[in-house]
This record gives sequence, structure tokens and C-alpha cells, in this order.
Amino acid sequence: MKNPHLQTILPTVVPQKLAEHKAELHRVELSDGDAIAVHEDCPKEWVAGGKVAILSHGLTDHHRTPLLVRLTEKLTARGVRVFRWDMRSCGAGIGWARRPYHAGCSNDLGAVVHAVIEQCCKTTSDLYPDITLFGVSLSGNVLLKYLGESPATIPTSVQRAVAVNPPINLIAGIESISNRRNRVYERHFTRMLLKHHDQWSRVRPDIYSPPDGPRPRTLEGFDNWFTAPAIGYRDAREYYVAASSAKVIPAIRLPTTIITAQDDPFVPFEMFSSDCVKYPDNVRLVTTHYGGHVGFVSKKGVDPDMRWLDWRIVELVTGETIS
Repeated sequence: MKNPHLQTILPTVVPQKLAEHKAELHRVELSDGDAIAVHEDCPKEWVAGGKVAILSHGLTDHHRTPLLVRLTEKLTARGVRVFRWDMRSCGAGIGWARRPYHAGCSNDLGAVVHAVIEQCCKTTSDLYPDITLFGVSLSGNVLLKYLGESPATIPTSVQRAVAVNPPINLIAGIESISNRRNRVYERHFTRMLLKHHDQWSRVRPDIYSPPDGPRPRTLEGFDNWFTAPAIGYRDAREYYVAASSAKVIPAIRLPTTIITAQDDPFVPFEMFSSDCVKYPDNVRLVTTHYGGHVGFVSKKGVDPDMRWLDWRIVELVTGETIS
């Protein structure tokens, strides 16, 4: 499909038959007293030292988002042990955290990585797993920030990473999504964030309490109202500068693939230009003319199904050639 809006919207609204949820739930404690939920799917044939994928979700999502469910099904069918994590206050861990998730929460990803390694090494400490990290949209930025801010501290078990449609320059991203042509997306995400905030505050009344007054109607308004002050920033712009991963991409040492579409309606392709980001040799930028934002629906006959993105992730994790 050449229409970026259809690419972006259709995969989220077309009914999908999702695999039954059979994952084992783990609680990962964080250093500040919060905790996050991690969901493990382990194939019977998996052995110590085998392949592992850690999957992260996007803004207003959770471990049951269709993309992560599809990836889990396709990867476990190929013997990969999969861990999906709910960011703070999301999914199964909605009552386990007082602080919110955000675009810069790389320390939380680090905690998940260490917990996964510990879980995979319970039977033997000699064979470490072969881990691939996956992030999409907001969590793609989190992933790249994690890889670049302290590359020497990343466990050797982490072998590769892939980030899809990551908003590596958050200011450019927020200015794009606030454009009139993208109003439908901004309204959707803002409504979802407000709904989540209301649900979360009922479960955890001790979370940051925004000032009285009109509720925000834009994403930047929400971040000024809640996210930025809740995580210690003066305002949304200060938070965006601190959390953007573009500035640390040059420091990434791990083999990393960034996948994005030139027609992404609200993550501007220009932010990936070599004039804006200096890519080390181990970071590969894969771009498509079409695909929208995390759509990448292809024509029949190219892959086993029309989910082009799913199969590229399977290839990166397993080393197989699908198409």
C-alpha cells in the first residue's frame, strides 16, 4: 500500500486472530521501589545458550499489542524464547509503579535485560543466552538510548538490536504529530494517555498529581501537564532533549538495525539523515519508500503472510532467510 495513513491505521483496526496468552508472568523490581511486569514464552525445545528475544511495546500499548503477540508466536515457533515487558504502569503491572514510563526510560530496559539473563541462566551459569532486543516507536527510542548512553555496561549476552520507526529526535517528532494533517493521531494518543492516567490513578492514588485546570488536548500538553514533572523535568521540551536517542547513536557498539519508512506520517524521515545523525559502521539504517508508522503491509506472495515487518524481525533474530 502506498498510502501512509492506510499503512499506519489498517493494521491496528483490522480484526486479528491472536494467539492465546500462555506466558509466565514475572515481577521485576526496580531500584526506586517500582516494579514492572515481564511475560515469558519458552518453547519446549529451548536449551541453555539458545536464542532469546526481548520485545518492547510502544506508546499507550502493552504486552498484548498485536505486533508483539504475532512476533512472539512466530519466534517461539522457531525455538526462540521470548520475553515481552510492560513498561511502568502498563499492562499487568499497572499497580506496581508510582512513576510513569517515558521515552527515555532506558534504565528500566536495562533492569529487564539483567532479569532475563538471570532467568535464562537458572539451570546453568556457563551458557549465556543469545539475546536480541526489539523496540518499536517510543520503545525504539528507549532501546537506542540504552545502547548508546553506556555501551560498555551492556551485558555480552546482548548480541544485536532492532528499532522500528523510533522517534530519535523527540522535538521533531512532537512538532510533526502536532501538525494539522496529523491531528487524528495526536488526538488518539492524547485520549489514550488521559484514559490510562485515569485508570492508573485509581489503582495508585500516590502517583504525581497534576495541577487543577483544563486537561491537555495535545501530546506536548500532556507531557507538560504530567509526564515531565512526574519524572523530574521542568517541562516537556527539557524532557524531549534529555530523552532523544539521536545524540548517543554514534556511541552504539552493538550490531543494530534501525527500520523506518520514508512516508511515516509523524516520525519525519529527515531526522534519520546523515546530516542529523552520525551512524557508526555497526548501525544499519534500513528504509522503505512505504510503510507508514509501524505498518509495513506488503503484497501477497512476498512472505508467508503480508506482515513484512514481522518477517524481517524473525530473520534478524533467527538468522533465517524467509523470502
